[in-house]
Amino acid sequence: MVSLTTRAGFDGNSGKLPPVQRRILLLITDLRIGGTPTVVRELAVRLHGDPDFHVHVACLDRWGPVADQLRNGGVPVTTLNACCSVDPRVLAKLVWLIRQEEIDTVFSFLIHANAVAALASLVLPGVRFLQSIQTTQPNPPWHWRLQNVIQHAAEKIVVPSPSVQDAAIRWAGVTPAKLVIIPNAVRIQDFPSERRGGEGQRVAFIGRLDPIKRIGDLVAAVSLLNANFTLDIWGEGSRRGEIQSTINRLGLQDRAILHGAVAGSAQALEKADVLVLPSDAEGFGLVLIEAMAAGVPVIGTNVPGIRDVIEDGISGLLVPARNPRALANAIVRVLSDAPLREKLIAGGRDRVRRLYDWAICYDKYRQLLLGPR
Repeated sequence: MVSLTTRAGFDGNSGKLPPVQRRILLLITDLRIGGTPTVVRELAVRLHGDPDFHVHVACLDRWGPVADQLRNGGVPVTTLNACCSVDPRVLAKLVWLIRQEEIDTVFSFLIHANAVAALASLVLPGVRFLQSIQTTQPNPPWHWRLQNVIQHAAEKIVVPSPSVQDAAIRWAGVTPAKLVIIPNAVRIQDFPSERRGGEGQRVAFIGRLDPIKRIGDLVAAVSLLNANFTLDIWGEGSRRGEIQSTINRLGLQDRAILHGAVAGSAQALEKADVLVLPSDAEGFGLVLIEAMAAGVPVIGTNVPGIRDVIEDGISGLLVPARNPRALANAIVRVLSDAPLREKLIAGGRDRVRRLYDWAICYDKYRQLLLGPR
């Protein structure tokens, strides 16, 4: 049994030892800029400031920008420096780290981290293991087959939305009783209460440049609009070259700009008039609630994950996937109809305040991580 570490000293009033701290390891595949690394960062920072927890973050990959952010926030970070997707040395490093830090709970995020943690559980019987699934993508199918095998190592599996819950049940065979829905969250105070928005025609996308995001559909949508509409694309990923080629082919070099990665969404949202997420599927779509909190109206495709976050016509607009014309029409509708725009902004902020504020969601994580005493 891995020992638990107590806070130093005695309680001066009662003469008893203070409560035992939970020693938590948050394990993720990488710490590059992205939705899940952002969730891990924000959770780690809150655990770090909570006297009931000691937190450590580890990633399978090498050092990334989010690791810098964690370190700057005082959170200890370890990179396991995997040389490939299957690196047997990573398991040994992880087991050593868990024992060295006297970790009692490992909470892993994404399939590769879940798999390595599940292997570690075989030699660490006294440690609690929790997993997180953050996607509704059906492909590659082997991810779900693997998740079906490794889910048995987890006491609970956290998902951010009902859509991910359904995917985990359907494709990984996870029993409903094992699943816990904790939405992604933002800190509302990080965004201004008043914002001048919707006066221009600047469309924004923020996220990894991956195939599932269908960014080419958004570029095609902007090509259908008049020359006053511009597109700011923030993020990096495997499809950058392909997206730039599409921009060049459509003659949009002066209207659609690839800005690269951005450390925080607030910077990218400052000048945005509407945020569009044209994905084929999402686990949640953290950028949607970031935009809502920032007072930027949102448009998303009517697909799993996104439709859990956007109430069509109330907190944003939903359009059919893979339909540039529908995206273009929705963009024009939002930016030309001031009453609708203000309704969506107010509805988005209200939804974030009620459901997606860290003040609400952190308590759910806290209760899960405290676990049985």
